[in-house]
Amino acid sequence: MKEDFLYYVWQYKLFSKTALKTSKQDSLVIKDVGKRNVNSGPDFLNAQLFLDNQHWAGNVEMHIKSSDWYLHKHETDVNYDAVILHVVWEHDTDVFMKNNKPLPTLELKEIVDKKVFKAYQEISKNYKSWIPCENQISDLDDFLILNWLERLYFERLESKSEFITELLKKNNFDFEAVLFLLLAKNFGLKINGDAFLQLANSIDFSIIRKVRFDKKQLNALLFGQAGFLVDSIEEPYYNEFQKEYEYLSYKYKLRPISKHTFQFFRMRPNNFPTIRIAQLSALYYKYQNLFSSIMEINKKDHFYDLFKIKIDDFWKNHFTFDKASKSSSKNISKAFVDLVLINTIIPLKFVYLKYKGENFNEEILKLIQQVSSEKNSIITKFKDLKLEANNAMESQALLELKNNYCTKKRCLQCAIGNYLVRK
Repeated sequence: MKEDFLYYVWQYKLFSKTALKTSKQDSLVIKDVGKRNVNSGPDFLNAQLFLDNQHWAGNVEMHIKSSDWYLHKHETDVNYDAVILHVVWEHDTDVFMKNNKPLPTLELKEIVDKKVFKAYQEISKNYKSWIPCENQISDLDDFLILNWLERLYFERLESKSEFITELLKKNNFDFEAVLFLLLAKNFGLKINGDAFLQLANSIDFSIIRKVRFDKKQLNALLFGQAGFLVDSIEEPYYNEFQKEYEYLSYKYKLRPISKHTFQFFRMRPNNFPTIRIAQLSALYYKYQNLFSSIMEINKKDHFYDLFKIKIDDFWKNHFTFDKASKSSSKNISKAFVDLVLINTIIPLKFVYLKYKGENFNEEILKLIQQVSSEKNSIITKFKDLKLEANNAMESQALLELKNNYCTKKRCLQCAIGNYLVRK
């Protein structure tokens, strides 16, 4: 058993409340269980009780055994001086406060709802499974599942928004500048995401604003800062950028990052950093106010149109500057746009609407539900369990469920686990 079960039982009062007695047989009436404390200190704060008809207000601490109080050295911690009740599964020793009076203790073992405890044991014994409820989840009501997935999706957005908010603080809440950082990271995908973010951070966005009207300068700036213009290559297209970057780096006092920051090994050629930089440059050349354009769009197909950009003809038969290849299209695919929507545009729109104080739930949901579900091992496994993601909102929510609840065995904080324990 874990203490989270005790927290759960206490918070929802899943025990017999008739004629409650402490370990010293004092009468106990619980007026308010208090508020769960997720920081250091007692487990529940500001509880209110009647002990032998005397009103008490203070904190509640919980343990599997009452002797854990000493094991955790609470007797020497002033944060526990205001504890008015010790709630334990098993009372194995008296605990004394600094005034040498015994701390009132409530033992739960004999008064917890037996059905609740049995259901908790059923889930607990499956903790080594891929998810603890894998034998039950397919039988649950669709309404329960869909409501929980929607909540999980917004939890995931809140988590992603923390990173975006930090970027906004560092950039004086310049949403256009932060969009550039996020798009750059997304264009790098998983393997080169950090390298692309490093590239974007190496350029003050005010410089992007100045050169984005000049196609050659914008290309030279991005390729130069990425370190791809330091070699000697007999190629006119390359030499033009090299010369232009030499001028830009002198004018704006730029320092390139190393080209070795980027990975090419075992990557599909269409995902080579050179191709993604060319696409990012073409996007910013085409749209002078990209952030505004993105915030105004709410339909997936319109985003597909937005990302229809044309990169220089040079890249039709090149993946790198120094080697020609068979001619092929280097257009941005719809699948890639879906990833950008999931990982950059919708999280940024979520933060922006919150920043403006607007109601965002309906708009965000309508957009994310238009996007196709992701395909990965976690989503496939849920499908095997007959829980299929029909769109990106549901696939994102399932990732949140697996990574932040199932893997961490947070069944009692999960709507599914909560239902199974209390049904």
